[in-house]
Formats: sequence, C-alpha cells, structure tokens
Amino acid sequence: MRILIALCLALFALPLRADIAVPTRNIRPGDILRDSDVMMIRGETADAFTAIADVIGLEARVALYAGRAILSAQVERAASVERNQIIELVYVGNGLSMSTEGRALGRGAEGQRIRVMNLTSKTSIFGTIQSDGTVRVTK
Repeated sequence: MRILIALCLALFALPLRADIAVPTRNIRPGDILRDSDVMMIRGETADAFTAIADVIGLEARVALYAGRAILSAQVERAASVERNQIIELVYVGNGLSMSTEGRALGRGAEGQRIRVMNLTSKTSIFGTIQSDGTVRVTK
C-alpha cells in the first residue's frame, strides 16, 4: 500500500505534457508578442502558457529563445506609459476633479502604480495608470 501511495505522489509531481506556447524566433526584452511570433508545440506545462491567445499582446521581460517554452515570469502586460512621457494627471476626490500635466518617472501598464512629477509644482507623487493612459492620483 505504501508503495502505491509513493508511486501516486511521484506521478502527480511530474509535469504534464500538453501543448505549450513557444516563440517562432528569438525575441528581445521589451518586444510585444504578435501572432506570427508564437506557435504551439507538445511539451511540459509547468508554468508555461497553454494557449496562444494568452500570450499575444504581452511584452517580453527577458530574451525569449525560439523553441523554448514561454513562462509566465518571462512576460508581462505591455507598458502603456513610458518613462519621461508627458501624461495627464487626474485627481478625483470629495466631489472635486482636477487635472494637470505630469511627467512619468517610470514605465508601467494599466493598473500599475508609478511615480510621476507634477510639471507645475515639480512635486513627485504616485498614481495608478488608467486604460486611457492618464494617471489617477488619490489622496
């Protein structure tokens, strides 16, 4: 009985073989993945993408090599705000809404917090990137 339990535990520890997403060419960090950059092959699924649709539009964080599995830690959402980009800062709170120009002091994607500088006051603050590319500042 113990041998059977040990065998079952060993089988569950092995990565399963399935279709995984791999690059069709070498991809540099910062490149956005397109349909032509990804194909499916049979391989191990440990932390690899199993659908092309899940990878398309993501940005490579590190170099991706042709034929090697694309892991979730190697890609991220594409940045919508670049460092030093002039952006609109929006403050909404207590029934008040204000906006001004700012400079992004970092890069990021929608939903991420970045540091920005108010160009009028030269004050550095944090805000959250919105889907339209503005940065929402809260109290």
